[in-house]
Amino acid sequence: MLKTLIRRELLNNFMTFRFAAVLLITLLLVVANTVVLIQDYEQRLESYNDAVRTHYQELRAAKTYSTMAILVDRAPNPLSIFNVGLDKRLGNLVGIYHGFMPTLWNAEMHGTDNPFIAFFSSIDIVFVFEVILSLMGLIFAYDAIAGERERGTLRLVLAQPVRRVHILVAKYISAMACLLVPLILSLLFALLLLTRSIPLSTADFLRIAGIVFTSFAYLSLFYLIGLLISVATRRTGTALMLAMFVWGFLILVYPNLIRATVNPGGDIQARTKIVENRIQQILDEYERERQKFLEKEGIAGEASEFSKALGLHSYAFVHPVTLMSYVENISLISEIHPEFEKYVPSGKRYYDFVEPLAMRTVEKTWHIRKQALDEIYVRQAATDRVLLKLSPVGVYDSATQAWAGTDLEGVRDFFHAARRYRKAVIDYLYAKEAFSSREWFIADKAAVDWSTLPQFTFERSNVGTNAKRALPDLFLLLISNLVLFMAIVLIFIKSEV
Repeated sequence: MLKTLIRRELLNNFMTFRFAAVLLITLLLVVANTVVLIQDYEQRLESYNDAVRTHYQELRAAKTYSTMAILVDRAPNPLSIFNVGLDKRLGNLVGIYHGFMPTLWNAEMHGTDNPFIAFFSSIDIVFVFEVILSLMGLIFAYDAIAGERERGTLRLVLAQPVRRVHILVAKYISAMACLLVPLILSLLFALLLLTRSIPLSTADFLRIAGIVFTSFAYLSLFYLIGLLISVATRRTGTALMLAMFVWGFLILVYPNLIRATVNPGGDIQARTKIVENRIQQILDEYERERQKFLEKEGIAGEASEFSKALGLHSYAFVHPVTLMSYVENISLISEIHPEFEKYVPSGKRYYDFVEPLAMRTVEKTWHIRKQALDEIYVRQAATDRVLLKLSPVGVYDSATQAWAGTDLEGVRDFFHAARRYRKAVIDYLYAKEAFSSREWFIADKAAVDWSTLPQFTFERSNVGTNAKRALPDLFLLLISNLVLFMAIVLIFIKSEV
């Protein structure tokens, strides 16, 4: 009997105009949007490759260790075509220098400069699914029970030896089979376009499989919401109005309401001022240590002959600046006058002392700044994400971002790698005894050999890490499906025909 019911429901769903409309609209939106997203990705990839070449040439052109400008770039994520997440919103360029800590907060951005593509590429495939899948799930479900009850066919079916649970299971299986057709077909077309232009690894296909399974759970959840409305109401008109209200609230109103109304608590400026005062105390200590060394060497005073001869410089820690602007402010000494040669040993001792001191100062200020940023912004962002997860859209978006690697954790992986690379560069400078060398501040003798400098490498997190980050949200979607189905069964069993 269950097979008969499923066959009947499949025929009813496949032969409807709404199935053809959903199939056509989904295919058109996904395929057309994929073409735009691929063009946007290719432009971003070209911009990334140009930036890498330019930054490599700038590094090779540096004459001294102190004027080296190591800029590392984050490549665009090919799976951002499915869910762009934070891949295009957060910085993808950061400077590496022993006197600076590369962080997410002062990174820069390079990418496509085509405003047309930049506008349309903000609508990714997951965004299309968020709107279309949820709407078609409700449209397929709102009259599933209410329509049959209104037409009197439900009474006829129940007059047969049919269990009510079997009716619900048949409707669910047949509807989901119909809804999976536009979902799978549109994704297949998108993948065909994608693989022709962008090489994907086996791991990428596994991540895409995770996105597909999450999309199925999201679609199922909205179908069950519609089925719950259909079971609880007796007229299709009422069910349709309730379904559209729920869709509008969950998709349009609630997520935007959370983003608009939830702001960081407390006085941010006051909290930032406290942090700046703590950092300033550390910087003052750094300056005292530096001046004490200059006095000990008998070369104190920024306007002294020693400072003028060797282009003495110190750090501007308080207001973060880009590496390039800092390096450009360091005067390059291409040759030194014979009468100032006597200051070179003091210059070596000075930089051998002050550069490690600057590194220790940066480490101290970084811990304070990181704690403050986490408390003021990261914790608030986490609160926003929790509140957004009260809507299926927030859960679905968070899970697909985790699968694609475009979530906050995926982007922060790049900056973790940048900080590890900074440590490797510092070890390299120590191994070369660069701080106490003539090549640190004078370019008149041997040229710096950049060929032995460690190379920056960054690989996206593996599939296991993506799955670990996505599973909590996926589990929440699955549990919501189960709870809704149980509620539907209980209401339908107790309801009168």
